[in-house]
Amino acid sequence: MSLPCCVSQLACCCGSSDCSLCCSSCPNIKTSTGTRVMYTLYHILGTIVCFLMLSPTVGEALRTHVPFYNEFCKTIQAGADCEKLVGYSAVYKVCFGMAVFFFIFFILMINVKTSKDCRAYLHNGFWFVKLVVLAGMCAGAFFIPDQDTFHKAWLYIGAAGAFFFILIQLILLVEFAHKWNKTWWAGTAQNKCWYVALALVTLILYLIAICAVVLMVIFYTDPDGCKLNKILLGVNTGLCLIVSMVAITPCVQKYQPNSGLLQSGVISCYVMYLTFSSLANTPAEYVMKDGINTTICTPQLLGNGLQTDDKLVSVLGAIIMYGCVLYACLTSTTRSSSITLGVSSISAPEPTEARCCFCFAPDEEGNPEVDGSERGTQKVIHNEKHAVVYSYSFFHFVFFLGSLYVMMTLTNWFEYEVVELETLFVPGNPSTFWIKMASCWVCILLFLWTLIAPLCCPKREFLV
Repeated sequence: MSLPCCVSQLACCCGSSDCSLCCSSCPNIKTSTGTRVMYTLYHILGTIVCFLMLSPTVGEALRTHVPFYNEFCKTIQAGADCEKLVGYSAVYKVCFGMAVFFFIFFILMINVKTSKDCRAYLHNGFWFVKLVVLAGMCAGAFFIPDQDTFHKAWLYIGAAGAFFFILIQLILLVEFAHKWNKTWWAGTAQNKCWYVALALVTLILYLIAICAVVLMVIFYTDPDGCKLNKILLGVNTGLCLIVSMVAITPCVQKYQPNSGLLQSGVISCYVMYLTFSSLANTPAEYVMKDGINTTICTPQLLGNGLQTDDKLVSVLGAIIMYGCVLYACLTSTTRSSSITLGVSSISAPEPTEARCCFCFAPDEEGNPEVDGSERGTQKVIHNEKHAVVYSYSFFHFVFFLGSLYVMMTLTNWFEYEVVELETLFVPGNPSTFWIKMASCWVCILLFLWTLIAPLCCPKREFLV
């Protein structure tokens, strides 16, 4: 590593300079993008620690390999076997540290309008210092007195924040569906091939939703039982059919010409995913078939018993869950999403051309400055010289809520006392079941409202 590169990285970690990689051939990176990536890495690191804390294997490894383990546990009053350093209690404390970290930055960054503000330098730099502060907050949470009161109070705070985060997720999903259709529809004026793309993607989305329904009927229902699964699967399938029909009715098309089956296809796929997540948390039922006690309402996918299936469900559930968290945290800072959530009053420009990648629209920033190439490092585009391109405070607020959502999900919401990493996303948790199912219905209602709102209030301007 060259001396200029060393100086650059030192300034990035301990000062307010922008971060870059020591490779001039790497793609250009914007200041705003680099900052959001760094905070995302912080959140990913904290979440990984939470996952590890839930594993009994980690607790056993600590007892086996750490010298003076029992004496250390007694010194910090963490129990005879340090049970307060692992399990749900540890997840509560690590997420408490993350949540406090992002909440403090949310308060500090309120009303930051320009990158010249001294608070903006704190937001965009001092990465090593902030990492140390974040680690200190997480570690300090383990020394909070009166652990029982803390757990009870933090449970309700976490549940409230997690519900709010779920609502933001659903609003962003509906906004994503409308933006997708609007962006691609704008391209049909220049190229008729976009009609084919719209039709093909819509067909694929509905095929995915239909296949999901068929698979759930096969694996999660049975002629001899599973009545609740049958009812809920039928209700959610019917709701998807209703919103699809409403989206193409003439009265809706009159006020929203861009409304169509693409949006309802996206919503249907997401509702089917939430339905699958809910049914995957229903406990198994047992019936006698030909004199044999048979398990129903729970799939046996791999032929090696429930244990293998549970591991598969846990891994897939963790990946999908955290992918949704990161999507909500990052897309909530785009201009159109901020307008939809009521954070920004600056109107987003209407799309004039179609783009395959439309989630993160290019920032409007005149002639941004570029540096880095002359010293053999990655080029950094300073796209916030005149004004910030996203709300710093709201960005941290969403990550604050995301930390609470991760905490509640990893500790099985209100069934936290028996949670373990190996059985995290396996069937049998009624809290997760009803939260996922309620999310289905809220998602349908939000999308339905965006369709019929212009009819109910024709004089108002709606932002989808």
